[in-house]
Amino acid sequence: MKMTHDTKEDAGRWRLSAFIDVITASTVSGLMGGCDGRPCFFRVRSSSQRVSDTVASSPFVTISNEALQGSALDFAFPRDTNLLERCDAFHEWQNVRAQSGTWPFGRATESRPTSKCYVRDYSGWNMNGLNFASQDYLSLSSHPEIVAAAKDAIDEYGVHSSGSSALVGNSSKSLALERNIADFVQVDEALLFPTGWAAGFSGIKGLVRAYDHVVMDRLSHACLQVGAQSATRSVVCFRHLDINHCRQRLANIRARDSKGGIILVTESLFSIDSDTPDIQAMQEIAKEFDATLVVDVAHDLGSLGGDGTGHIGLQRMLGKVDLVIGSFSKTFGSNGGFIATKNAAIKEYLRFFSPPCTFSAALSPIQIAVISKSLDIVRSAEGSRLRRKLMANIEFLRAQIQQRGMDVYGDPSPIVSVKTGCESLARMMSRELPNLGLIANLVEFPAVAKGKARFRLQVMADHSEEEIVLAADILQRASELAKDHIGLYSGDPC
Repeated sequence: MKMTHDTKEDAGRWRLSAFIDVITASTVSGLMGGCDGRPCFFRVRSSSQRVSDTVASSPFVTISNEALQGSALDFAFPRDTNLLERCDAFHEWQNVRAQSGTWPFGRATESRPTSKCYVRDYSGWNMNGLNFASQDYLSLSSHPEIVAAAKDAIDEYGVHSSGSSALVGNSSKSLALERNIADFVQVDEALLFPTGWAAGFSGIKGLVRAYDHVVMDRLSHACLQVGAQSATRSVVCFRHLDINHCRQRLANIRARDSKGGIILVTESLFSIDSDTPDIQAMQEIAKEFDATLVVDVAHDLGSLGGDGTGHIGLQRMLGKVDLVIGSFSKTFGSNGGFIATKNAAIKEYLRFFSPPCTFSAALSPIQIAVISKSLDIVRSAEGSRLRRKLMANIEFLRAQIQQRGMDVYGDPSPIVSVKTGCESLARMMSRELPNLGLIANLVEFPAVAKGKARFRLQVMADHSEEEIVLAADILQRASELAKDHIGLYSGDPC
């Protein structure tokens, strides 16, 4: 397949972005008091103990160079003839990192995704601390009205949709939710999908054929990239947020193919760098070259803007974008996704030509109830209050991090990506953070370029100022400890 990138790092970045996306969405839980006799990764610090006085006391003793070097990309394209045995080398490397405490992925939750969490890591150690890893921007997943709506849905409809939306998987509540989502983003139609991934994949796969073309921002989400790769060999990327390079890519395609379809793909808020495109300029370029613009609003719809319509609303582009793709899992308390469009013909075509829609069971009655009630709150005065609180927390956290000599990527959003740089330093920090009392997601190559590792903190409306200050203190202390350890264990590979 043809995939055009600007650097070798970009070429590596998309290949495992799906893997990184899965592991960075894996930590959701709530406060538990102590370890209840189970193996503790660390001791819970008393409220009077300063983070600067805390010394790492994890069960991991030795760290090999192997744990601090290499990446998942090294194992992405094995050539052994036995497909099953190909997995062994990756698993060995994974276990080396796990045994040294530098594998912060695959964690399992123990309770609700509140501002403090209790999780079990890949090696079975328990961790208790501040939760800046969950995607629950308005803190709706435990909202009492939403919990009650879920319980009521079970009484009325049971627990399972029992079919795809192409057959009998929808209910009257599902159809009402589709109408409400369409109204929210000011278009005529919306189609629900079982996951946000399925919606992103289907928005491209359902429309694009082998003789068509995809032009996409090089940092587009993995679901969009995989959808493009599965649809056509003609996939080209433009430099991140670079309108001129985007225009050049489109012009090159139209110069050699005046009849093929082109889909232009971007996101309203990029979750790794926390930045956003000029959506109006993107739509104008799409029209200039007879292309269809797709905007993925997964991270900002519901959580940003005075009315919750995210950057499309902030940029006054509601109802003007060709296709809007969204996910419910960041702000609306449930798995699920949607595609919003301007007419019923597109909706019905996607329903029957998008494999995840046709061949997957529809959202369950519980999910429909949760999303519907979440949307009600998002559009209410309470939703406005929660967004104001969320933005205050975002700006406060960014300021606290910068006051401690660290820096963050992008613009204010629920994603606060803390610059770390060197992969080995970031891995050592990931070893220290749970011991100090912070659960945060490490993002490293190939999800980002080499030397651009970071911790992606995800802010919630229910985080308190005290928790935010403590999180910044912990990040600073973890960085200090990691820098000390780097020289000791690996001869300063940075």
